[in-house]
Amino acid sequence: MLRPERMSKVSVTGSKRVIDDVIEATYEHHSLHVTDYDERYEGFSPGESLDGAETVNEKLVTVRSLESILDVEGDEVDGARALDDEALEAELDDVRERVNDLNDRRDDLKAEIRDREEEIDRMEPFADLGIELDLLGGYDSLEVVVGEAKPEAVEATLADADGIDAFEVFAGSDVVAIFARPADGADEGVLQDSLVGVDIALLEVPSADASPSEYVAELEREREELQNDLDEVEAELAAVKEEAAGFLLRAEEQLTIEAEKKQAPLSFATTENAFIAEGWVPTETFPDLQAAVADAVGDHAEVEELERASFTPDGDHHTEAVADGGAEAATAAGDDTEREAATDGGHAAHGSDDPPVVQDNGGAAGPFEVLVRGFGRPKYSEFDPTLLVFLTFPLMFGFMIGDVGYGVLYAAIGAFLYRNYEGTFRELGAVALWAGGFTILFGIYFGIDVFGYHAYQLLPGDVHWPVSGKGLSPADIDWALSFLVASVLFGLVHLNAGHILSFVSNYQQHDLKHAMYEGGSWLLILNGAWVWIFSQHLPGPKPDFLFESFSILTFGAVSFAGFPIAVGYAAIAAVVLGVVLLAIGEPPELAEVLAPIVNVISYARIMAVLLAKGGMALAVNLLAFGAYIGEGGEGSFHFIFSAEYLEYIRSHPEEYELVFAGITTAFDPASIGAVGVLALVGGIVVAVVGHIVVLALGVTSAGIQAVRLEYVEFFGNFYEGGGNAYLPFGYDRQYTADEE
Repeated sequence: MLRPERMSKVSVTGSKRVIDDVIEATYEHHSLHVTDYDERYEGFSPGESLDGAETVNEKLVTVRSLESILDVEGDEVDGARALDDEALEAELDDVRERVNDLNDRRDDLKAEIRDREEEIDRMEPFADLGIELDLLGGYDSLEVVVGEAKPEAVEATLADADGIDAFEVFAGSDVVAIFARPADGADEGVLQDSLVGVDIALLEVPSADASPSEYVAELEREREELQNDLDEVEAELAAVKEEAAGFLLRAEEQLTIEAEKKQAPLSFATTENAFIAEGWVPTETFPDLQAAVADAVGDHAEVEELERASFTPDGDHHTEAVADGGAEAATAAGDDTEREAATDGGHAAHGSDDPPVVQDNGGAAGPFEVLVRGFGRPKYSEFDPTLLVFLTFPLMFGFMIGDVGYGVLYAAIGAFLYRNYEGTFRELGAVALWAGGFTILFGIYFGIDVFGYHAYQLLPGDVHWPVSGKGLSPADIDWALSFLVASVLFGLVHLNAGHILSFVSNYQQHDLKHAMYEGGSWLLILNGAWVWIFSQHLPGPKPDFLFESFSILTFGAVSFAGFPIAVGYAAIAAVVLGVVLLAIGEPPELAEVLAPIVNVISYARIMAVLLAKGGMALAVNLLAFGAYIGEGGEGSFHFIFSAEYLEYIRSHPEEYELVFAGITTAFDPASIGAVGVLALVGGIVVAVVGHIVVLALGVTSAGIQAVRLEYVEFFGNFYEGGGNAYLPFGYDRQYTADEE
């Protein structure tokens, strides 16, 4: 699972007389990832589309246009069935004529409605004025201006204007009409000139026979009639959609398949009489592809395995010699052109294309490919980290949240996505299911934590849970420090896995020397540095919790006082050796010599998010229900759920320390009042909304931090990504079936 499926480079060679049958056979087999011919060989040229390709593409464009007009989606098909060419063409012509006619009518009606609305918008200000349109112009001794402005500003400006003898302003709600008599000798347009300093939007006076209000009413009636006509057309289109959606989806699928088949030769190398198609297939499917082509055309075409790709990035994918036969096959097919010999044993490959990647992660690990692809699909020569992400991402996420209640909700969201969606959302649903499951497990470990409340406190009698909490209360502060050590140890293991993969990859690609320089050096520095940190050499600066945490985390089963001093000296020697190897093999990387320490410390964010999320849940419950600390302020947090119990705590300060009274504690069932009911409702709202916020932040903090540790600290040691997707020639039918 750490490697993709092995791929084989294959060549399909045959006579052009059987090219249709070969394309059909390879298409139905759906395994050949075709590589494009790059014109690098003399005598060969890229192929041309088969006859009828243009017609098929035109029909496909028509179908997709009709689907766009009708807003057809993918759920309007009652089942897959065959669709022959004659039925497709006849029904397509009928649907196209009906839809285009209705769509044209719809467009015309929408255009007319827009015209009416624009005219209404233009006329409404004049209807608001209440002045007949013929009174707003045509005067010899008056100038008239209509516009949107404040009447007070207009009047103040015109009162001081020199070129105006008299004026009057008529105002509606948002529009004014200004009538002014110019002074003797004033220039034409003096009214507009006088309004230059006023914030006014001038309006052109429209022409209409009726009054503005009557005209607006008439336009609105016309708009309503047009809207009714549009609704009828929309209903007719909806009826056509209901009737034709299934056909259109089947037609699109059928035509897409035909178009891909007819355009396939564009990727082939061809001559006048023969063709050669090359590409990649999973090695285990090669015999089946060979048999499928042989069944279709017999010995008129030959399927040949050119090479099997090895998992090295140096371009030498050829690991198994294959008998030469490509040139002879082309000649036997009726082509006299000589194929230029290639460097891989006489086979003319189309180019130096890398094999596509088929990730081999079935079962539970498969959905985690979505997280790996978020960084980049693995190259064929790289280790596929999906399995390791499956083993570590839910673990980190669950530890950082660690709450049964939140875990159940995450798992429920994941189950919903998994059951109701396909593709990426389904994969994310599976990831959420695993993350939710580990969140539940760690929630139990942290004291049966349910939405920040320790449910173990409800256990009868003297039953106690071995873990007090997440290190948030005075009684369990040692657990917080222990979780810090646990986070660092997890980071140490995680980074070791990455460096080991780097070592193995370099050894396979090169030799032991390169592996030691590029992978072994970092392993020595990483483990040497941290073994020294956990040793008794120079114990003074090392905090006691580094060693005590082992006993706490294992409930006393493991006691660890640190590695002996001799081991500490050996660790220092390992670090020095690692630095020397790095200086010899990769001198520029000496600048990163402290990275093994820094990167491991980076995993402390796991503990930080654990405390942050636990603290947020605690704060929500604290606000809603209140809390006290038992054992005179040295114990654990306990929530308060009644006003009576609150009074008891307040009356025993020597035993309990009140942290916050809480909103809901104002509710006293013995004397229900408006304030108490309001407090109860308010507390419940605070609790619900607060926990929803914490739930959402769990994804954006725990999820993002876990992904970051995978992408940056872990992948950075051995993984680049950037592989080619496997896109086999063929089509997975959804709406159509092969004709019998």
